[in-house]
Amino acid sequence: MKNRTPISPIIALLLLSGTFGASVITARAQQTNPQGAATPSVVSAPGAAPSPAVAATPQATPPPAPSPKVTAITEGHLELDATVSVDVQDLEEWAATNDASKLVPYINGRAINGNYPEAILPTKNHVQFHLELTPDNKDVWIDLLGEPAGLRTPVAFSVGPEGRGPFDSTMDRHNKVPLTVISPVYGLVALFVVLGTLFILIWLARSTSLIRERGVKIPGKLRPYNLGRWQMAFWFFLVYASYTTIWLITDALDTITPSLLGLMGISAGTALGEALIDTGKDDANDAQLESLVAAKLALEQSVPDLQAQLNAVSAKTAPSLEDTASRDSLNKQLQDSRTRLAQVSHQIDVLTPPESRAVSDGFLRDILADSTGYSFHRFQIFAWTIILGIIFVSAVYNTLNMPEFSPTLLGLMGLSSGTYIGFKFPEKK
Repeated sequence: MKNRTPISPIIALLLLSGTFGASVITARAQQTNPQGAATPSVVSAPGAAPSPAVAATPQATPPPAPSPKVTAITEGHLELDATVSVDVQDLEEWAATNDASKLVPYINGRAINGNYPEAILPTKNHVQFHLELTPDNKDVWIDLLGEPAGLRTPVAFSVGPEGRGPFDSTMDRHNKVPLTVISPVYGLVALFVVLGTLFILIWLARSTSLIRERGVKIPGKLRPYNLGRWQMAFWFFLVYASYTTIWLITDALDTITPSLLGLMGISAGTALGEALIDTGKDDANDAQLESLVAAKLALEQSVPDLQAQLNAVSAKTAPSLEDTASRDSLNKQLQDSRTRLAQVSHQIDVLTPPESRAVSDGFLRDILADSTGYSFHRFQIFAWTIILGIIFVSAVYNTLNMPEFSPTLLGLMGLSSGTYIGFKFPEKK
């Protein structure tokens, strides 16, 4: 009997571990293949070429959705605060993968931001907008409608997603459509009203005392024009016409700026201050004239009485000493009364303006000259009024907004008006 070599404990432990690992692998394979079928493993023979991998089947790419195209404006017309209906070709396909509620109009390539559709009918390729002015698109509308050359202006029109650009359109720069700046009906009515107001203002200014100096009117003559009242009428009409124009184009009502109120207040204050000064002068002159006229009447009555008494005393053939003294006294009183009457008459003539000063010498001379001739303080306020008026009209025409004058410019205008008022105190009427 042969002697058996004993198995080393380490080798026994390795054999047990390998047996346990093989059982675990077999169990996992059976869980992966519940049918119990062995999963075939491909073992490459040494030196054999690897088997080619199976190519994946490519998926078909869907064709891109057609790009929409604006074809026509079917209802309405392009005008601020109007409703337009637009046909957009292939809108239904585009809306299937995009948000049609964020479409906005594009005019001359510029988006009217925030002007989203009121109605969307993708199945009919139809979208409807109410064109309105909002804080988001105000600058665009001002650029489109400012500096109007007529009631309508040609523009390119399209529709597109906000912030992504417009769709193709048949109404491009080669085939523009009219954008209404001012409605012809409302524009005609407003033009009639504004021109009618201007005609009435000019007629009243020329034929009545609307902007003329106050005082006694000489029959058949007109009194001189008044600088303060002319300035007030000038600003009234500019603001009146500009407010009407801005409302016609933008439908905005709250367009009067604080600086404009300040400017109108300066012109009104100038006219009011001038009127108060003139009224004070008139009251003082009237009171003095009334006193002088009363004194003149009394002197004119006393002179004949004194002359009669003197003639009676002088007619005596044998005057007594008392008659001689009375004659000398009466003669002195008569001379004093005549001297005083001449002085009073001269004062009345000085206080009473001559007829030439109470009659108009023409518009420019009336408002630029006083009793001593042309005055620089009058010319200064006249020149600043004209240049600010030009700036005002230009700003309204270009921006469709009432201009915002700076405090410095208003202060300059106020200084000119204050200088004019100050020189009115010593100025003779």
